[in-house]
Parts: sequence; C-alpha cells; structure tokens
Amino acid sequence: MATAHKTQYLTLDDVEARAFLARQHVGRIAFSLHDKVDIEPISYTFDDGWILGRTSVGAKLSALAHHPWCAFEADHVVGPFEWTSVVAKGTFYLLDPEQGSPELHARALSSARSLLPDAFSATDPAPHRGVLFGIYVNEITGRSARWD
Repeated sequence: MATAHKTQYLTLDDVEARAFLARQHVGRIAFSLHDKVDIEPISYTFDDGWILGRTSVGAKLSALAHHPWCAFEADHVVGPFEWTSVVAKGTFYLLDPEQGSPELHARALSSARSLLPDAFSATDPAPHRGVLFGIYVNEITGRSARWD
C-alpha cells in the first residue's frame, strides 16, 4: 500500500541561507533599468557577506552602473516538492584595485580562481569574462520544500 506524502515548507534562518549560498556556485542576478527588469545566470562564490564573481562587459554592467541595487537567487532543485531557494538583495560593485578596495579585489580574484584555476591567465577558457564584481548582501531570505 502506498504511503501518502505531505510536503513541508520551511523558512531558512540567516545562518542556513548563508551556508546554502556558500555551497552553490551558479545563480541568477536580477537588475532593472528604466522600468525594464532582466535576469542573467552567473557563477559565483559567497565569502563573508559578499557574492563574488566575474562577468563580461555588456547590458548588465551598463544597467547596474546606473542602478546598483540588485537581487540574486540560487537554487537546488531535486523535484517539484524537494528544493531549496535563497534570495539575496544588495548593492552591486565593480571591483577595481585602483579605484576601490585592493583587499576585496584580491578576494574576488582568489574566488574566481577557486572555481576556475586558470582564470585571468594565458590559458583562461573564458578570457572575455574580465570584470570582477561583488554584491554586498544587505538582506537574505531562504525557503525549502521537503517530502514529509
């Protein structure tokens, strides 16, 4: 005889949400400009309140230069009733050691190389992604669903 399952929806606390972001490495950044909203996938690491990543020059950087507030989402989905999702909101920063924090730039560079050791080298498989960025997380929420 089949056992009926019940889905349990849970809210992650701050520590759980941050730990989840630290375990994932692909998410989506959402941003807006002139009443237009867009969302793009990015690879990242999460380090002490910062989402750190690299990207290429394009529409997202143009939009975020004018309106640096953004949302970021990372998920892990097993099925329709087994998933975890975290949304972080914060401020987007271009990381340049000459015009900002050399320490944060160094952390972002190390972060990029932790995901892709050849990042920013002669053998970089994605040399077009030459821009380091950080999102300082001001707000974070998370939810999950589990079979009971």
